[in-house]
Amino acid sequence: MGAVSKKYDVIVVGGGHNGLVAAGYLARAGLQVLVLERRSVVGGAAVSEQPFGPDFTVTSLSYVVSLLPPQMVRDLRLAEHGYHVYPQGPYFAPRRDGDYLRLPEDPAARHEAIAKFSKSDADAYEKWDSWLAGLGKLVGPLLDSVPPKLGSKRARDLLDQATLLTSLRKVDVRAAFDLTRLFSASIADLVEERFESDAMRGVLSVSGVIGTWAGPRSAGTAFVTLHHHVDQTGGQAAAWGFPRGGMGGVTQAMAKAARAFGAEIRANAAVARIDVRGGATTGVTLDDGTHLSAGTVITTAHPKISFLELINRTELPDDFVADIEGWQTRSGTVKVNFAVDRLPAFASHPEFDPQIYGGTIVLAESLDDVETAYQEAVTGQPATLPFADICIPSVFDPTLAPPGKHVVSMFTQWVPHTFADAPHEAELQAYADRLTARMEAVAPGFTDSVIGRQVIGPHTMQTEYGLVGGNIFHGELTPGQMFHCRPAAGYADLRTPIRGLYQAGSATHGGGGVTGIPGRNVVRQVLRDRRRLGRG
Repeated sequence: MGAVSKKYDVIVVGGGHNGLVAAGYLARAGLQVLVLERRSVVGGAAVSEQPFGPDFTVTSLSYVVSLLPPQMVRDLRLAEHGYHVYPQGPYFAPRRDGDYLRLPEDPAARHEAIAKFSKSDADAYEKWDSWLAGLGKLVGPLLDSVPPKLGSKRARDLLDQATLLTSLRKVDVRAAFDLTRLFSASIADLVEERFESDAMRGVLSVSGVIGTWAGPRSAGTAFVTLHHHVDQTGGQAAAWGFPRGGMGGVTQAMAKAARAFGAEIRANAAVARIDVRGGATTGVTLDDGTHLSAGTVITTAHPKISFLELINRTELPDDFVADIEGWQTRSGTVKVNFAVDRLPAFASHPEFDPQIYGGTIVLAESLDDVETAYQEAVTGQPATLPFADICIPSVFDPTLAPPGKHVVSMFTQWVPHTFADAPHEAELQAYADRLTARMEAVAPGFTDSVIGRQVIGPHTMQTEYGLVGGNIFHGELTPGQMFHCRPAAGYADLRTPIRGLYQAGSATHGGGGVTGIPGRNVVRQVLRDRRRLGRG
C-alpha cells in the first residue's frame, strides 16, 4: 500500500487550462486545492515548447486564445502574472495563380478586396458578417451557462430548464429558425447559397471544419463557424489572439495565479486511479501508489481516460459507460511548426504588411479543395493538398525567435483518423513535405528558409498530450455532442455519477478552444453543492 499524504478539499486531475482555472477560482474561495499533472509541464494542449533548441519557442498544439472571458482574466489577475494577448489580424489567402484574397477589418477596404473576385460576394459578405454577429450575440450566454438536465422532472432541474428558457427570450422566430439550421446544416450549404467565387467559398469553409473530422459538405459544420462569432462581451465577438510567450504564456499565467491564491500544483504526478468507495470519491492514487485524499475531485482529462481508464467501470451506470464508449473523438489534424531564418515573402504581396503577417494566413483556394482533402482522408489516404491555418506569432513577440528569425505555425488537415493508433512517421513526413511545397508555391523561397520542422500527428497528440483520437476538442463538435449532450446524458452539468467527482475538460460544454469556461463553471457547481451540504 502506498503512502498517504494530507487531505485536500479538492484535487484537480490534469493541469491544462481548465484545470488551472478551476484551481485558481477554488483557491480564491479559500479551499485547499491540489492540481496533478502527468507531464513535466502544466498547460495540456496549450503549452509552449522548444523543439528547435532554446532560441526558438513554439506553441506545440493550440495556437490561438479563443473566447477566454475578459472577466476571467480580471478575476484571476492574469495580467499581473504575465498574460498579454496580441489581437489576431484579418485573413490573408494567397493563391497559386499569383492573386490573393484579403478580408481587412475596414469595411470599405474589405469590400474592395472581395470585389476583385466578385462584386456580388463583396455585397453579400457584409450581410453575412452582420448575420453571424447577431446570432453570436444570442448564443454567447449559452456558452457561459451550465446546461440543465433536459427531460428531468426534478424540481431543481425544472428550475434550471426554466432559467434556460428565460435566457432565450431574445431569440425571435427568425433567429430560432436560423440557429436550428446552423446546428444541422453544412458550412457548404451556407456559403454556396451566398457566395459565388472559389476564393470566398474556400476561405469561409475553413472556419466550419477546423479541428473537426468532417468536411465542409458534412452536416453540422455550420455551427463551428458560428463558434468564431460568439459574443461574450455584450458588444462584439470575443477576441481571438496570439499570447506573449506562446500558448504556454497563458497557462503559465494561470498556474502562477492559482499558486498566488494558495493552490498547490505538482507536475510529473500521473494519476493511476480515481478512488471510489460507496458511490463517492475519496481522492486519487498516483502511479507510485501514493493515495491523496479529498472529498471532491475534478477531472479535466479526456472522458474516455477519466471514466474508462481511471475508474472501474463497475462503479458507473451502464448507460453512462455506453455514452462514454460511444463518444466520437476522431480527428485527422496535423500540427506542423517551422523555424525559419526569414519571413516568408508572398509572390502576390511581397512587401511587408503587419496586417498580413499578424493575421491568419489561409491555404485554401476553394471549397472543393477542402472537401477533397477530407474525402481522401476518409478513404484512408493523407490529403494530397492539405489546407492550413497559418500564423507567425514572432512578428508580434520577439521572445519566440532570435532577431530576424521566426516561428511559423501551421494547423493543417487531414490525415486518416486511424493515424491516432500508430505513429505513421513516413506518411506524416511526406504529408508535411506536400504542405511545405504548397507554401512554397505562394511564397517562393520558403523551403530554403526552413531551419527546423516539427510534425505532430494524431498519434503523438493522443499518447503525449492525452488528446484521444488526436481531437483537440476532446470530442467532435457535432449536434449530437453539444450542449446538454456533452459528454453523456444527464451529466452536462459537470457532475458525474460518482458523488464528489466532477468533470471540466474540453469535452464538457464551453470547451473546445482555450476558453477556460468549463473550469470556471465547475467551480460554481462545486461551491453550490458544498453550500447545499453545509460545507461552506
